[in-house]
Amino acid sequence: MRPPRSPVRRPSVRRAAIAAALLLLLSSSACSSQDRATSPGELRGLASGAPAKKAREETESHLRAVAGEYDRRTPLTLGLVAVDDRCAGGSEKEWLSPSEDDRYRIRCTLRLTAWFGADPDRIGDTLDAVFTAGDRASPAGAPAVSVPFGHDDYRGRLVDYYRGRGPNPTGPGAPEPTQVSDPSQTLSWDTARSTARTLVEEPQECGDVIPPVSRCLREPEGARVAGLRNRYGTVFRLDLTPSAYYEVLKGQGAG
Repeated sequence: MRPPRSPVRRPSVRRAAIAAALLLLLSSSACSSQDRATSPGELRGLASGAPAKKAREETESHLRAVAGEYDRRTPLTLGLVAVDDRCAGGSEKEWLSPSEDDRYRIRCTLRLTAWFGADPDRIGDTLDAVFTAGDRASPAGAPAVSVPFGHDDYRGRLVDYYRGRGPNPTGPGAPEPTQVSDPSQTLSWDTARSTARTLVEEPQECGDVIPPVSRCLREPEGARVAGLRNRYGTVFRLDLTPSAYYEVLKGQGAG
C-alpha cells in the first residue's frame, strides 16, 4: 500500500496572492484619503488660512457696501446689520448615494441682512426714491455695488398705491404687497395699509459660534428691530443673497 501523498505546496503562488491582497488594501487606503469627510482640524486650518480670510473680507466688504447704498441714496436709515458666516467641511464619499457635499474639503458662505428705519406716512416716496436709485444703474454697465430695482409698470403702480393714488397693484382683494426682489436681493417692509399688520422680523439669535469656522455679528450690538420701529415708525429689511465666497474641492490645493 502506498503512503498518502503530502499536499503540494506552492509558496510562490501563496506569496503572490498575499502581495496582491496587500496591494489592493493599500490602493483602497489611498483612495479613501480623497473620499473621507473633512476633519475638524483640517476645517479650522482651511477656514483660517490666508485665501479664505482674503475672500471673506472682500465678500463682506462688498455686501456691506450694497447695504450702504440704500442708506446713502434713499430716505432709508440704516439701523442694524447682521452677518452670518459659516464654513462647512465635506462629507464622506457615499458611492451608492453621492451628494454635492462629498466633493468639497471646505465650502464657506456669508449672508448679510440689513434693517432700515422709515417714515410710515411716506412709504410711497421712499419706494420711489429706491426705484430712482435703481434707474441710475444702466443695464449695460451697472456697478457691482448698486440698487437693482428700477421703475417699471408694476413698481410705478406700487408707488401710486402707497401714495393713495391707485389700487393694489397685485389685484383687488390681494394682500398688501410688501416686497420687491431680484436674484441678488430682496427688499421687504412692514405693512402700512392693512388692518392686520405684518411686521418685519427680528434677526435670529446667533447660537454657538466657533471662529473662524462660524461667525455671527449683530451691529450695533444689542440693537433690535422693535427699537427701529419705535424710533422711525416703519422698518424695511434688505436680504442679500448668500454668497459662497470660498471653496476647495477634494484633491485640490487650498491656494
